[in-house]
Amino acid sequence: MATTAASVGCKTFTASTPKRPNFLFVLADDWSYPHAGAYGDFSVNTPAFDRIAREGVLFTHSFCASPSCTPSRSAILAGRQLYRCGEAGLLFGSIPQDLPLVTHALEDAGYFVGFTGKGWGPGDAAALGNTRPPTGKPFQDKRHVGELSKGIDGRDLAANFSDFLAGRPKDAPFFFWLGSLEPHRDFALGAGQAEGKKLSDARVPPYWPDVDLVRSDILDYYAEVEWFDRQLERTLKVLEDSGELENTMIVVTSDNGMAFPRAKANLYDAGVRMPLAIRWGKRAVPARRVDDLVSHTDFAATFLEAAGLPLLPGSTGTSLMPLLTSNERGVVDPKRDEVVLAFERHTLSRPEQATYPMRALRTRDYLYIRNFEPDRWPTGGPDYIGDTGEVHADIDASPSKHFLMSRAGQAAFPGQTELCLGKRPAEELYNLRSDPYQLRNLAKSEAAKAILARHRDRLEAVLHGEGDPRIDGKDPWQSFAYHRPKAQRQDTLPAKPNP
Repeated sequence: MATTAASVGCKTFTASTPKRPNFLFVLADDWSYPHAGAYGDFSVNTPAFDRIAREGVLFTHSFCASPSCTPSRSAILAGRQLYRCGEAGLLFGSIPQDLPLVTHALEDAGYFVGFTGKGWGPGDAAALGNTRPPTGKPFQDKRHVGELSKGIDGRDLAANFSDFLAGRPKDAPFFFWLGSLEPHRDFALGAGQAEGKKLSDARVPPYWPDVDLVRSDILDYYAEVEWFDRQLERTLKVLEDSGELENTMIVVTSDNGMAFPRAKANLYDAGVRMPLAIRWGKRAVPARRVDDLVSHTDFAATFLEAAGLPLLPGSTGTSLMPLLTSNERGVVDPKRDEVVLAFERHTLSRPEQATYPMRALRTRDYLYIRNFEPDRWPTGGPDYIGDTGEVHADIDASPSKHFLMSRAGQAAFPGQTELCLGKRPAEELYNLRSDPYQLRNLAKSEAAKAILARHRDRLEAVLHGEGDPRIDGKDPWQSFAYHRPKAQRQDTLPAKPNP
């Protein structure tokens, strides 16, 4: 006899229950706001992302929890900040057995869960005894045909999504994590210009040297963003052909900022402010821009509410459902006026696995950053060779980085060199209205003294309330294992010379 009802916790699903939604979670790797046509950056062509924004909701102030791959992905899955994720809060970390994940909650409720490309990580998900894959069943077999540009992942993500749909149990709702490896470095040199882009198309923020080499590097990044968007377009076609488009919540965003100096592995906007568009058929009121401050820690609560399931134990995120279903534009919920950001360790870029601990409060008007160890180098510094084989190892190897490190770059652009490579004070405060690139630190300004105190007090209150060990002077992170395969570690190699 066929089963007609299934009980999940306190909720029972029957034949009369509305069809449960599917979830397609699409995560780029190292893509920053505002590099998409929907945000007005027409130097990069993103028709698929722009379609999701047009047919859904475009968020203008979305922030990852941490500007590093693993802690960002852990925060998404657990719906909580990195300092509540234990060893999952570090690059090449692991997942504690008692850390609840949204994918597991959905799977327990009858969802078919799978992924392609880059799921949780990098790290060893099972090192602490966790036996359940964090992003479900892998679908990795399909490959692109023909020669690809250097740095492009060979897996055909759309074809693997098609395999996932073909393999799901009849009538089962699904959650699929599509993790692109683009636009993560490295890039094919000259790829942007090879696609017809001009050096004048590159938008160079004032904290980088405005030279042709940096402009070309930005164009190569644009080329990888566009490759990602083409894979998204093909994936949407697979979903549409399956007949599941209108019943699927599609979330498109990135794990952290672009792999350039003062972006990835930093709490400035270039490292943590993310593109985000969400489409959900008729249930998410379309063609709206929402300016509320939202966090990646909110995704888990959103998925669970949409599925009719309870929140994860210990989660701190808040569901985005009221924003998706509202008819309002701009600021929908005035109380969503802040996000908390955190960072501990990216690569092994300092002696004795030392971290560079930062916390930040980002409001509509200000960014306040607390650097807990200002005597350390935020990048790893000019003397210590990290496990990437370079100095300043918390900045990914790139033409832009190497130009800043060179004698010529330092001589011609001392201000940019200091901003990107130098040490930082214990506190930073930036007026985002007058200083959107976060160049002028107001922490020592007498005129900003009250604003600084207000943001400091608020951040400390949140960190104390959420049990962050760092605010109580504790540092468990330095002792956490670093599960990077030895074959990937180059810390015994000499650093690249300064030409």
